Amino acid sequence: MAKSNVVDQVLEHYSSSIPQHVGIIMDGNGRWAQQKGMPRVYGHKKGVDAVREAVRFARKVGVKSLTLFAFSSENWKRPEDEVSGLMELFMLVLTREVNTLHKNNVRLKIVGDISAFSEKIQKKVTSAHQMTEANTGLTLNVAANYGGRWDIANATKSIANDVQSGKLDANDIDETLLGKYMCLADQPELDLLVRTGGESRISNFLLWQLAYAELHFTSVYWPDFDELSFAQAVEAFAGTERRFGLTGEQIKQNEI
Repeated sequence: MAKSNVVDQVLEHYSSSIPQHVGIIMDGNGRWAQQKGMPRVYGHKKGVDAVREAVRFARKVGVKSLTLFAFSSENWKRPEDEVSGLMELFMLVLTREVNTLHKNNVRLKIVGDISAFSEKIQKKVTSAHQMTEANTGLTLNVAANYGGRWDIANATKSIANDVQSGKLDANDIDETLLGKYMCLADQPELDLLVRTGGESRISNFLLWQLAYAELHFTSVYWPDFDELSFAQAVEAFAGTERRFGLTGEQIKQNEI
C-alpha cells in the first residue's frame, strides 16, 4: 500500500472490514531512542506524536474505540529516572492534549488503577473524563497502571462485593456477567491487537478482551508507527476470516 492518500485507500478497499475496537501495545520507544544515542525518555516523548497520528487515523477510518497500553502495572520496576520521566510526560499530555481531543469529539478514558498515581495526576484524569464524557466520536482508552490480570481480579472483587451485599446471586455469575464488570465493558469487543517493536507477546494486556481478537505484530518501533503502518494492520485484519468457533463452510452459509 502506497503512503499517499492512505486513509482514502483504506476506506476504498476495506470500509466493510474496519475493526471497531483496536488495542495497541506501544513498544519500542526506549530502543528507538537508544539507537539514536538519546535517553529512553526521549523515545517516549516522540511516541506522543505517534499517538496523535494513530488517533487521527482511527477517527478518519471509523474505528469506534482505540485502546493504548501506555503504562503497565509492571512498568514501575523500570529505572527510577524513566518512571519519573513517564509520569511527567503523562501529566503534560493530560494538560495539553485533552482540549484537542475534546474539540474533535473524542472521549478520553483512562483505564487502570490510578490510585497509585500522584494526587495531581488523579485530578487531571478526573477533569479529562468530565470534559470529554459526552463526546460521541472515537473513544480513546489509555491504559495506565493497567494489567489484564488486575482487570479480571478487580472485576471478580466487585462481583464478590455485590454478592455479599445481596445485589447478585452467585448462581447468576457467568462469562457474560463477568464481562460486564471489566474496564471496557461499555465498548465494542476487541477486534484487533497491534504490538509494535518486534516482540510477539501480549504482556498482560487486555487478557479477557483478547479472546477472539486478531493479533498483528510489527517490527516498527512505536515512534515510527504512522498511518501507513496502521493501514497495513487494518489490511491484514481485513484479510482474515473470523470464525468464532465455527467452520469456514458455516461462515459462508451464514453469509448467503
